[in-house]
Amino acid sequence: MSTEPETTEEAGPGTPDTRGTREGGAGTSAGGNAGAGMERRTEGSVAGEGTEAAAGAEAVDGAEETEGVGAAEGVGADEDAGASGGDGSSEGAEGVAGEGAGDAGALSEAEAELAAQRIERERIERRKAEKKAPIASGTKLSGKAADLLAAVRAVESGEKPVATVFTEPAPAPRRPAPEPVRRPQPAPAPVTPAAPAPETVDAVRRVLAEGGAPDTLAPQAAAALGEGAGSTLREDPWQLLRVGGVRPEQADGFARALLGPDCGPDDARRGRALTVWLLEQAAVAGHTALELPALTAALGRQGVPDPDAAVQDALAEGEALVFQDALEEPGAPAPQDTGEEQERPVRVLVGLERYALAEESLADGLARLANSVPEGAGRAWETVAAGLSGGAAELARAVAGHGLVLHTGGEAARAEPAALLAAARAAGLRAYAACHTPNGRGRLTAYPEAASGREGEATGRPAADPARQGEATGRPGGHPDRPAVEPGAHGVVTVSGLLAGAEGPGRDADGALEVDLLIVLDAPQLDVEGAAMLVESLPDGARLVLSGDPGVLWSAGPGRVFADLLAARVCPQAVSRVPDPGPLGELVSGIGVGELNQVAAPGKEIVIVPVRDAGEAVHRTVQLVVDSVPRAIGVPADQTVVITPGHGGAAGTRALNSALKQRLNPGPGRFGGFDPGDRIAYSPAPGRTVPGVVVKADADGLHLSCAGAPVVVPRERVEGSVRHGWALTAHQAVGARWPAAVVVLPGDAAQALSRPWVYTAFGRAERHLSVVHGVEQALPRAVAEVPAKPRTTRLGTLLRTQVPAS
Repeated sequence: MSTEPETTEEAGPGTPDTRGTREGGAGTSAGGNAGAGMERRTEGSVAGEGTEAAAGAEAVDGAEETEGVGAAEGVGADEDAGASGGDGSSEGAEGVAGEGAGDAGALSEAEAELAAQRIERERIERRKAEKKAPIASGTKLSGKAADLLAAVRAVESGEKPVATVFTEPAPAPRRPAPEPVRRPQPAPAPVTPAAPAPETVDAVRRVLAEGGAPDTLAPQAAAALGEGAGSTLREDPWQLLRVGGVRPEQADGFARALLGPDCGPDDARRGRALTVWLLEQAAVAGHTALELPALTAALGRQGVPDPDAAVQDALAEGEALVFQDALEEPGAPAPQDTGEEQERPVRVLVGLERYALAEESLADGLARLANSVPEGAGRAWETVAAGLSGGAAELARAVAGHGLVLHTGGEAARAEPAALLAAARAAGLRAYAACHTPNGRGRLTAYPEAASGREGEATGRPAADPARQGEATGRPGGHPDRPAVEPGAHGVVTVSGLLAGAEGPGRDADGALEVDLLIVLDAPQLDVEGAAMLVESLPDGARLVLSGDPGVLWSAGPGRVFADLLAARVCPQAVSRVPDPGPLGELVSGIGVGELNQVAAPGKEIVIVPVRDAGEAVHRTVQLVVDSVPRAIGVPADQTVVITPGHGGAAGTRALNSALKQRLNPGPGRFGGFDPGDRIAYSPAPGRTVPGVVVKADADGLHLSCAGAPVVVPRERVEGSVRHGWALTAHQAVGARWPAAVVVLPGDAAQALSRPWVYTAFGRAERHLSVVHGVEQALPRAVAEVPAKPRTTRLGTLLRTQVPAS
């Protein structure tokens, strides 16, 4: 397709996309200038341009429109669309550029949040280090690591590995976290990593110049390689792959320029660097590890003569870890203890240490919660359950007796955790709910259950009065940048604010959150690192409820935490029976089970706008947002979102945002293309998007208003972390809803469609959905036949070994 995808999942495990996840020119030819095409960009995957633009047509209330959606809407012959699955997780690659140490100036919100998360991650890694000693770089394997490598070789040769090699020691006891934060004291100021020394940057710049690489990469390379980066890069030119956006062919050209005839594809340094790079690309695509055969096959496609030796070399140097997981066949009986050792099928996985530690820490923390018998399950929880009815009461009873509970359902099902939250707080329990976006926080507090614990449970609808309707969308008064409620009101916070210490409860002497109950909404958006930090922050005896819609897109970061937990069945699962109301609810519910049904929409809740090409799609989209939807539906342009499959191409977010800016807020764009009043999407961290509005620009940077909070983005970070926000990708939009949504499906987007993508995009609308439809039969085919693309993870296996199935 010509739209630049919002995901690099297509380039994921086993088949890394050699085109890359960032834009740039072609790599260098043999002996050529390695700098060609190496300019770092931040816009996502490489893609071609779309089709020619064409004149548009009618508006929502025009004669050519067709109400409702059905399998036959705008379809042609039964041609094979070749749709591929997965909307992937590379939205993280769209995040903040230049987060390296080359930045200076005042501490921003993003820096504070990321630094706080780094502190928590260091604490996790210190705990994991108590289990197994690290492998010093440059040394051979010994002890447990040597046994692991021997087991890999045994599997490759067809021999039977030693069964005890992969047994894990008992989890270390919980230790107090350093520097605890107590209420009402503020969270400690996060420590920003020191910038690389100027002499280090200069040394790297000289080496880059010798190799013909752009000297603009010097700050990033110095930050990635640390002290002595110049010498490191000279001795091993392929370490340039550690700089984001650099491609293997570009690193090869750089190495040829430095090493001359000594450079070859069989160089062990090249094999190690490519192994790490491929694992990083797999993480961008959502995987926490790669199966060994997939990794070696990918190395072969990169021209590595001996992929097995390259992997073993990376393992020996401690740059990757190897695991052996038993394969569990669905429905297979449990092995009987006959006194003899039985052979069981296994898979050998290779992964990076940071994701391995996070996944193991997450499994340990979840097992701790699931295996514990919560204290205080007496009168307080009896009061909570007695004050509720229906699904909320069932959820409360499950939470009363278990430390870990899963809750599934659509948008209306949020009424049940809202009721549980209110009842628990009314009973005197320290209960909090964490949402992934300010919009989600506002929608949760808009439910009547959040105030009464009872009202509205039958309908599952937000409050009907205008004030609460504004809270439900997170945009009271039609202003998307104003907060619906104060952070922490009614015990509702954001996940990022909770982890950073900016919202919610304080921490006790052990560094654990002072909570009795934590409910996490939109749980499918949790990746392994964020989930690990969250679970590690919970004290013993606390209850954790993970609530979400299993049909939406998975997290932008690596892992599929919620899906793995549902499949592992290690804790109670409460399934909501509250359906999403109205034509939109009926349409989205059908998509969730693989059916694109014909839906009656007497109030123009659903409108199909057929288009012939990408140019017409852009024209019709602008017409819908600016004129037709406000006039026919009554939803103004600032409460309408446009969703399209990718950033690039003739109908991607860039093209649509450019056209919408010309109509809604024209201006010269003097500060990086932005003007006061521009609607933006701000990415304070990879994979996280916050909508907002540009306020002004000055020497300090670009001033934004995001969910009512002022944000200043330094000048050097604007290009990498701020986009225009009238049009978003589905990954950017997940976790939020708008009164109206216009979903754009140009003809070249057919292969990007999948059931989770369509389910997520169509589900962002509260009152009205317009579908700019140019993919013909590919839409019903994607809904019926293209599920989420699989991700390789270890969480399910780790949980099954620690928690008995419920």
